Amino acid sequence: MIDDVYNTRILDLAGNIPRIGTLENADAEASAHSKLCGSKVKVWLKMDGDLVSDFAHDVKACALGQASSSIMARNIIGASAAELRAVSEAMRKMLKENGPAPEGRFADLKFLEPVRDYRARHASTMLTFDAVVDCLNQIDARRSAEDAA
Repeated sequence: MIDDVYNTRILDLAGNIPRIGTLENADAEASAHSKLCGSKVKVWLKMDGDLVSDFAHDVKACALGQASSSIMARNIIGASAAELRAVSEAMRKMLKENGPAPEGRFADLKFLEPVRDYRARHASTMLTFDAVVDCLNQIDARRSAEDAA
């Protein structure tokens, strides 16, 4: 049951989060907060065209938020905006609609599958995805405004 959620791999990922800190000259930054548990994640994103060239985050979250943030940080460099939006949607579907786990570079997200049975943990697990998509939306909006000018 709850031991499946806090499995050894999740605890390992939560305890070894890369890319902690801030990022100067980021193209966007965004925060996400879970009111239910108080977990918070702030991310900084830098893009080179449509690909992520740099990423940093500040993670003040439970083990599940830490683990999902760790997986994001390990795999985000070189990912496209479309890929990041797709993995965010795949995570949402995995948790809320019993969908399959994400594949490819984000395949480690399969270790978070047991969270689907604990609705109260969904928000903290999704924080990093919500913040990254917020950054992508900011970058898209800024580029659209620049194109229109």
